Amino acid sequence: MTKIGVLGIQGAYLKHEHVLKELDVQPVIVKYAAQLDHLDGLIIPGGESTVITRQLGFRLDWEDLYAFSKKKAVFGTCAGLIMLGKGCEDPRVRQLGVLDAIIERNAYGSQIESFTENVSLSFDDHPFHAVFIRAPKILSWGKNVSVLAILKNRPVMIRENNLLGAAFHPELTDDVRIHEYFIQMCEQ
Repeated sequence: MTKIGVLGIQGAYLKHEHVLKELDVQPVIVKYAAQLDHLDGLIIPGGESTVITRQLGFRLDWEDLYAFSKKKAVFGTCAGLIMLGKGCEDPRVRQLGVLDAIIERNAYGSQIESFTENVSLSFDDHPFHAVFIRAPKILSWGKNVSVLAILKNRPVMIRENNLLGAAFHPELTDDVRIHEYFIQMCEQ
């Protein structure tokens, strides 16, 4: 059975766990470095990127996540996307620097400016109803990065090799297509 970890430091990790169970994948809430050893992939959930940065180092180090992301599939949603990126204007955030993209925190506005919107997916003909909560914006991306979802001519989901990043929260919908896509990445 495929085992996918969900970083359980902060954020909506229990929602991801629920979706993975629904898709017959064994979820593991990751709070310790040793838990990474037997996983096929990892989700870094949304939440607060500055808080995630501060929490790393207690039971799980930045280096552990970096090493894992160099060999296994990792999916970052919202703050998780920020953590994967190679550039951010906020010096309080320590990114992993593995996904060739520059990310702007809270670029779509504050909490009260959160919204839902249909986005086009490159791997499916039907739009995905995405939930944007204090969403980051993908400002630029490298030549090896594929754009998988677009909102108003801007990328909101990208992939580079084993790394997937979304500016929105697919775990907050009943649509499991993006999690299914990530599971396929983990199984390849």
